[in-house]
Amino acid sequence: MPLIIRTTRGVYAIAPTPFFPDGALDLDSMRRLVDFYEDAGVDGLTLLGQMGEAPKLTQAEAVEIVATVVSRTTLPVVVGVSAPGFGSMKALTSEVMALGAAGVMVGPPNTLRTDDQIVGYYTEVAKTLGADVPIVVQDYPLTFSVVMSVPVLTRIAGDVPSVVMLKHEDWPGLEKISALRAAEAAGEMPRLSILCGNGGLFLDFEMKRGADGAMTGYCFPELLVDMVRLTAEGHDDQAHDLFDAHLPLIRYEQQPGSGLAVRKYIMMRRGLLSTDAQRRPGRSLSPTECAEVDLLLTRLKRREGVRGR
Repeated sequence: MPLIIRTTRGVYAIAPTPFFPDGALDLDSMRRLVDFYEDAGVDGLTLLGQMGEAPKLTQAEAVEIVATVVSRTTLPVVVGVSAPGFGSMKALTSEVMALGAAGVMVGPPNTLRTDDQIVGYYTEVAKTLGADVPIVVQDYPLTFSVVMSVPVLTRIAGDVPSVVMLKHEDWPGLEKISALRAAEAAGEMPRLSILCGNGGLFLDFEMKRGADGAMTGYCFPELLVDMVRLTAEGHDDQAHDLFDAHLPLIRYEQQPGSGLAVRKYIMMRRGLLSTDAQRRPGRSLSPTECAEVDLLLTRLKRREGVRGR
């Protein structure tokens, strides 16, 4: 399985972790998801991210999920290994890289406040994990409460060679993408791969600003694949038309506290998950919410040129 590098491009779909109602792992659904993502044309997969319920898993379960996926696909797989301490981060990283992972993703702890602390943290992460382990920096201040400025990311890119990718989830963040690419063009920083999250909510403009693709878990990864391809081919109007058809559902899925429930419900509706269960604490959609999502799915299917099931 190839490792991620600073020129990695495309769509890395973030997979949810399937559970049965009793909280047990549903590995058959995990395998169906992998097959589905391959058929959708994604370029890679990301496991155990924010929407993968990673904090609810034991390390043994996390390793079992990764083993299940990498044995099912030749797609590169990035694994979230964020942890309060470096010991558990190192242990999980060693196991998943041995299984064939393409790299790991690390979000910052919310105790970081200064630029020096942020740069120092990722310097220590790289030293702990080893120079041969590619790292994705997750920049998601709305969740982590850590603000990574352009100068901070420029320093990390220059000082930490094993950091090869930025998962960009700042919001608003379009200007940040432009500023990073401008710094790269000016020779002020080496290139970083930039894949964007936030459910794809701003992907239409993020690609034009210089992003390399998407790393998110929107329940129609086909849309993400088409957006990246159409933008690369210069078919901007077609890309915007397709994106506009999905925007009501993307917006609904982005509700804080409800997004994973929406995503799992739709994937269950699409025949990918056996149930929409989350491991406790978690929630399911109310009957009214289910009806609203069903309406959005019906309207999506009516739009000409929109792929779906």
